[in-house]
Amino acid sequence: MKAVVCERLGPPENLVIADVEEPAPAPGEVLVQVGAAALNFFDTLIIEGKYQFRPEPPFSPGAEFAGTVKAVGEGVELFEPGDRVMGYVKWGAVREAVIATEDDLVALPDEVGEDDAAGLTVTYGTTLHAFRDRANLQAGETVAVLGASGGVGLAAVEIAKAMGARVIACASSAEKLELARGRGADDLVNYAEEDLKTRLKDLTDGCGVDVVYDPVGGAYTEAALRATGWRGRYLVIGFAAGDIPKLPLNLVLLKGCDVLGVFWGEAIVREPDEHRDNMAQLLAWIGEGRIRPHIHGVFSLDETTSALRQLADRKVQGKVIIRP
Repeated sequence: MKAVVCERLGPPENLVIADVEEPAPAPGEVLVQVGAAALNFFDTLIIEGKYQFRPEPPFSPGAEFAGTVKAVGEGVELFEPGDRVMGYVKWGAVREAVIATEDDLVALPDEVGEDDAAGLTVTYGTTLHAFRDRANLQAGETVAVLGASGGVGLAAVEIAKAMGARVIACASSAEKLELARGRGADDLVNYAEEDLKTRLKDLTDGCGVDVVYDPVGGAYTEAALRATGWRGRYLVIGFAAGDIPKLPLNLVLLKGCDVLGVFWGEAIVREPDEHRDNMAQLLAWIGEGRIRPHIHGVFSLDETTSALRQLADRKVQGKVIIRP
């Protein structure tokens, strides 16, 4: 079978297309024919050895996928050949078939397409975990989403709206903000042209926002923290800007606010029941038409390098899908 392979750590241009042996599932494992895989920003880091997961080459990028069960190992009870599934495997999905454990997979309803499902697990799973399990977001609260036009930012806009919140989308251009508006954002802040703290305070009549969703880090983190209200919650999602900010803790004290880490990859291991509940909710919302991943582009295996380069260069709005 064909696979995109990282043979040596480095930029996307180092990747190769290789013919590899199709694996056979061991006990408890499932072989899935990949219909669609999704790339995320962290894939640009994994292939350079700069992410918290550091597989040894050779390996394939791609953590999330959707497809059809091709074979099952001994002891697998939940799935059988022919079942439609979606899943998450940290890395290794950008290939024609991938091995996953039974716990890595979720049954895929007929009404949800493979492209949508492949782009759902990481960004939407992270976001619902952040809002539901960490911030305890309530209907009527106000959420500020930084980096609102990226894959995880658009997911945050959609999910916050599905949960009944008011959403303030924050991004660096009018074009990006209009994309967020199209996914349901109530208000827009261009932090390349406006002072983020001042504008968020103005939009909340000086009270500050209830929840900040920050997948960006860098220069805007402190300004957004200063714009939180009393007992606000600041969700630390990631650091797409490249810089890990240092926060003045006196602000946390004076606001009585919480700074909450969101490590979804560990949460799904430690809290599998909550993860299954969240995925069931996301699939239900897709079925109801309340959310749907915005697909930036669909690429073939041969175009994976180009897709990862666009991610690395911050040219992606929404999800990148690879169709083997």
